[in-house]
Amino acid sequence: MTAIPVEASTRAPVRGGGLRIEHVSKSFPLRGESLLVLDDISLSVEPGEFVAIVGGSGCGKSTLLRLLAGLDTDYQGTLLQDGEPIAGPRLERGLVFQDHRLFPWLTVEQNIAAAFTNTDVPPAERRARVAAEIARVGLDGFAGAYPHQLSGGMSQRAAIARALVGRPEVLLLDEPLGALDALTRLHMQKELRRLWLDEGITMLMVTHDIEEAVFLADRVVVLEARPGRVRRIQEVGLAHPRQRRDANFVALRDGLLADFGEVEEAR
Repeated sequence: MTAIPVEASTRAPVRGGGLRIEHVSKSFPLRGESLLVLDDISLSVEPGEFVAIVGGSGCGKSTLLRLLAGLDTDYQGTLLQDGEPIAGPRLERGLVFQDHRLFPWLTVEQNIAAAFTNTDVPPAERRARVAAEIARVGLDGFAGAYPHQLSGGMSQRAAIARALVGRPEVLLLDEPLGALDALTRLHMQKELRRLWLDEGITMLMVTHDIEEAVFLADRVVVLEARPGRVRRIQEVGLAHPRQRRDANFVALRDGLLADFGEVEEAR
């Protein structure tokens, strides 16, 4: 992998975990038959790397993220984090969905603290870590607010804080900004980049937005549709912060859009 130029003063030391996907296939039962969704996927994600996965609907992007999160263990192949098999959900892997999935009857503070359910983290440490994550995502003053009192962007910040409070080495992002309006989405893209730089963790994001992928990721993985296979992997190689009007940025985006258009035609 080619290292991405980042000013040394802006990047925290890498502490993220490495991921290895080896010949992973996944099928679902459908009307008495087996529907192949992922077909022989192999991919390595280096510690501290930001990888974006793009592809048409039905190519298995979200399914792959669920497997990596440990939410589904019925698959063929091997999934590893730092050489250890992924056998179920763990705090070391945070997961953020497109819809924030906050509990409407809980406050922001309580929603974030819910990440500690069935863990042995002491109460005092839980409170301190929740307060730290609320501050980190810019929700100071909203700890006692309920989800219906938050904007879409604020709700996603709360969901990201819930994923980060366990101090994960890997953050899995399943279309985290897809439901936001255009201006909020641009702002949250910058927030994700800041969190990645500040935390030094590994990020793997599913997105339909090619420009978003080029803006954030070290590499962009294009999946073919039905069943999902790795079509190609594009190194980005642009320094942060990235400028969307830069000629190299535009060339990368347009090259991927052309490829992605072919993927979309297969939907």
